[in-house]
Amino acid sequence: MTLIRNLLAVIGALTLILVIAIALWLMPRLADFDPEFLPTYSSFASDLLETGDPGTAMMWSVPVEEDLSTDEVIDSLKSLATTNNLLFVGESPFYQQVEAVTGEDYRYVNFLSFCDAQVGKMMLEYRNHYSGFMPCRIALVEDREGKLWLFSMNLDFMIYGGRELPPELKQEAISVRDTIRAMMQGAAVGEF
Repeated sequence: MTLIRNLLAVIGALTLILVIAIALWLMPRLADFDPEFLPTYSSFASDLLETGDPGTAMMWSVPVEEDLSTDEVIDSLKSLATTNNLLFVGESPFYQQVEAVTGEDYRYVNFLSFCDAQVGKMMLEYRNHYSGFMPCRIALVEDREGKLWLFSMNLDFMIYGGRELPPELKQEAISVRDTIRAMMQGAAVGEF
């Protein structure tokens, strides 16, 4: 019994030393990270563990009301973008590309792109890698059961996912994020 108790004490002590060493190694590396870094990745990890799907955990999704057509949702998105000073900068009707390549009908999938050129410029001046987040895209997708959904990348990873952004850039990025979320919510119910 004494041997087991001593063995458990040694294991506990080694575990404590390991935890302290990891904490001392991580603390200086995380010192400049955004204060919302841990909640952002905790939410991602929770969603990932729940669904087992990183795509689901990285995306926002909003169901579209049943009585709305694809054209009504697109018109709503464009109108809401204009109201919120975002430019509609492109559309990629993916379903048409699939049909052209396969020769078979495909369910509706369309990628709509929106941009705030001034915020985009700020992002690029900060770091060229941020071009991968631009322009903001909202996908209008008909699922296998025929229901329409809106999807967009969770921009919190760009805003909070690492070192804290400069204050003005962070404020503008949050504004664009909030606008994209509001556009998705509004278009899902047909707001103009």
